[in-house]
Amino acid sequence: MIVVHHLNNSRSQRILWLLEELGLAYELRKYERDPKTMLAPPELRAVHPLGKSPVITDGDITVAESGAIIEYLIERYGAGRLVPPPGTPEKRRWTYWLHYAEGSAMTPLLMKLVFDRIEHAPMPFLAKPVARAIAHKAKASYVMPQIESHLAYLEGELAKSTWFAGPEFTAADIQLSFVLEAAAARGGLDARYPHLVSFLKEIHARPAYQRALERGGEYALLG
Repeated sequence: MIVVHHLNNSRSQRILWLLEELGLAYELRKYERDPKTMLAPPELRAVHPLGKSPVITDGDITVAESGAIIEYLIERYGAGRLVPPPGTPEKRRWTYWLHYAEGSAMTPLLMKLVFDRIEHAPMPFLAKPVARAIAHKAKASYVMPQIESHLAYLEGELAKSTWFAGPEFTAADIQLSFVLEAAAARGGLDARYPHLVSFLKEIHARPAYQRALERGGEYALLG
């Protein structure tokens, strides 16, 4: 039995979505973030040494990292679903997007989250204006231009095809969903990017996405 070790408000939500799209049975074990630090609880370290989510167990196999989990589930249980045929341009795009999502696109969004927290964190009175100035400068000069560059790139790619890997919905779209939902929550994804906005509306309407929300519980990206 596949077990999803699911942390609230995290990347593991898209693993639930993938499993629902594939129609696979799975057990859900829920973990809650610390309300003050927003970090995962130490119990997750018993599953994987880094104590991060997502992570799945399948018998005696443990798999961490979203892209690796998606590849594992598709290869072992997908039966050709949600992945283009081997050796095709679409399959190369599928592999690229699977790694791009975490390897490139999430970095500036995480940096923005960190600097946003620095700007609003409690600190000594004299340190506050300095910290806020540094955070503001970093966001204005590097973080936001990087986010806007990625959003423009993704918008242009979706202008070429219905889904990211080609004409068919695949697991690459599931992998990229967290990036775009994070960008919509805190990274400036708005009406300037109509194809990305449409993408989010379409995935939110998918029955499997809705079932994953029901199983996983409240889902609100940290902002």
